[in-house]
Amino acid sequence: MVIFGAGGDLTKRLVVPALYNLGCSGLLPRDFAIVGVDLAQKTTEEWHKDLFAMTDQFVKASDPNANVNQSVWKSLTDGMYYFQGDLTDSARYENLKAKLAEIDKQRGTGGNYLFYLAIADRFFGTVVEKLGQCCLASQRDGHWRRVVIEKPFGHDLSSAVALNRQILKVLGEDQIYRIDHFLGKETVQNIMMFRFANGIYEPIWNRDRVDHVQITVSETVGVEKRGRFYEKTGALRDMIPNHVFQLVAMTAMEAPNSFHADAVRTEKAKAIEAIRICGASDVPCTAVRGQYGPGTIDGYEVAGYRDEPDVAPESDVETYAAMKLIIDNWRWSGVPFYIRTGKRMTKRKTSIGIRFKETPAALLRSTQADWPVPNWLVLRIQPEEGISFEFGAKMPGPVMKLGQVKMDFKYEDYFGKAPATGYETLIYDVMIGDATLFQRADNIEAGWRVVQPVLDYWSLHLPKDFPNYAAGTDGPPAAGELLRQDGRSWRAIT
Repeated sequence: MVIFGAGGDLTKRLVVPALYNLGCSGLLPRDFAIVGVDLAQKTTEEWHKDLFAMTDQFVKASDPNANVNQSVWKSLTDGMYYFQGDLTDSARYENLKAKLAEIDKQRGTGGNYLFYLAIADRFFGTVVEKLGQCCLASQRDGHWRRVVIEKPFGHDLSSAVALNRQILKVLGEDQIYRIDHFLGKETVQNIMMFRFANGIYEPIWNRDRVDHVQITVSETVGVEKRGRFYEKTGALRDMIPNHVFQLVAMTAMEAPNSFHADAVRTEKAKAIEAIRICGASDVPCTAVRGQYGPGTIDGYEVAGYRDEPDVAPESDVETYAAMKLIIDNWRWSGVPFYIRTGKRMTKRKTSIGIRFKETPAALLRSTQADWPVPNWLVLRIQPEEGISFEFGAKMPGPVMKLGQVKMDFKYEDYFGKAPATGYETLIYDVMIGDATLFQRADNIEAGWRVVQPVLDYWSLHLPKDFPNYAAGTDGPPAAGELLRQDGRSWRAIT
């Protein structure tokens, strides 16, 4: 495994701890080796030391009394090498090729290479081209070459199309693994099983029984030290074409012919391709943006976005985005999907809420019962993974009154809790060649095609009310209007 960006935050916080967890589970290949590539001058021992400190923090975050398994860590680091190099220097790739051949000979690793691009997105195309030029991307003699590409995959439709064309000149689609760590979460992976393996839900998962769907990805953190990145990106680009649309696809897709990767990815792409593309005149009533101002979170005063480091004092970049999606296919015709994502909100939460249609109220007209309570099926992605079902039941007593009750399933209660970054399953799937949880080129481009009209409109019509929501709240008031115009309302994030 060759990690480009070996000294970066992603490698230290997520990739290496995930590899450590795979090692603890006995799921790493025998004689597995890791080569870390980065521009900084450091020794392999110094790299190991940096990685150990972060992995130790990760282990203790789950259990303060736990320690890194020294046997697993030694097994991992015995095969870890640091390689200093400039990502744009062709000569260093030839040197890297020689280094990999040396490791193959020394450890008997067999010549299968996984290249992980944990680097700034501007280098994605360059690295792939350099790998092609020195023949490191060529699959021969039964040995595979696979490349993991992090997000953001493009900044708009044209750049995503261009990047796909650039890397597909070097790699086959079967070699490209466009990663989205959301898909490594157990509840996301369980959506298909929940839908298609349970006869009670699949028959009602359609326009006949579902009133609407709400998908929320809220964060309490601000932009932290990523102001420079966020000023060029914003909430819409950062979250919706990738993370949020993957949740939309898993919720809306048709049953695939099998669980083969291409069968699943074809159905996911079809779901995104069926989303109605809005015209410029429709954007104001189908999309809302916001930016957080000063506020209070967990009892602490926090600064507004414009006061964050590396953020322009009069920035027009959105930290909140919400959209109303219409999926024009047989299953979902007339059922709106409302999506929202934002920073510095009330609570960290990722969930999919499916609101079922109400029953006729005629039965209750002569009683003191209120209008039937809504039925909700809620899939919680994070932080507490689980599934709940909310329904109405008669309250005890002689008077006919309805109360809302909830049946709740928590993964931790049934299956225990194990420390995980969300990358374990994804990295393992790359190693075994299972692309089910990774995005294909058509899926990526379909997502950008949906949001492009919103990006274009927002670039021409700058907001006049930023900041328009206080940190620690559920978002801008206009987001509520997005649903009120349809006679609906958001579920409370708390």
